[in-house]
Amino acid sequence: MNLDLRKAVMANLDDSNYDEIRETIIDAIESGEEKTLPGLGVIFEILWNGSNDAEKETIVSRVSQCLRPKAS
Repeated sequence: MNLDLRKAVMANLDDSNYDEIRETIIDAIESGEEKTLPGLGVIFEILWNGSNDAEKETIVSRVSQCLRPKAS
C-alpha cells in the first residue's frame, strides 16, 4: 500500500478554518506521540513553501532561538 502522507495531511486540513488548524497542531504536539511528527512536518513544509524569503529568515531565526539552551 502506497500512502502519500503529504496528500493525506493536506486533504485532512483542506476545508479547515483557523480554529480547527490550531487545534490540530496543539493536539499533535500535546499528544507527544511519535506518529504525529510526520504530519507536523507536512504542516511545517506548507508554512515554509508559503513563506517569502523574509518570513523564512524569521522562521529559521525563531527555531534557532528556541533550540538554544536557556540561561539559568
